[in-house]
Amino acid sequence: MNQRRSPRARLLPGSGPFSRVPPVAAFFGVLVLFVVGVLVKGVVGAVLLGLLTVGVLGLLVATWRVLSTADRVMRLGVFFVMVAVTVSVLG
Repeated sequence: MNQRRSPRARLLPGSGPFSRVPPVAAFFGVLVLFVVGVLVKGVVGAVLLGLLTVGVLGLLVATWRVLSTADRVMRLGVFFVMVAVTVSVLG
């Protein structure tokens, strides 16, 4: 049977360097990095967006086995959108 976890349940135990970062700070950090990457454009913007894209991929890989099929599809969609935005900033 497929047991669903609560959306508030922790998927991975936090013991890494970012485990103490408040979620609001992480959200605004990602938002600022994304906006700056899109506004700056060129190689610098692509590098900033590339860092975010690698972060999205890392989260996807780390949580893959506990995600439902719908969650996997949505997160893969986010990853591919990030790749497209990163490539478009280069041009």
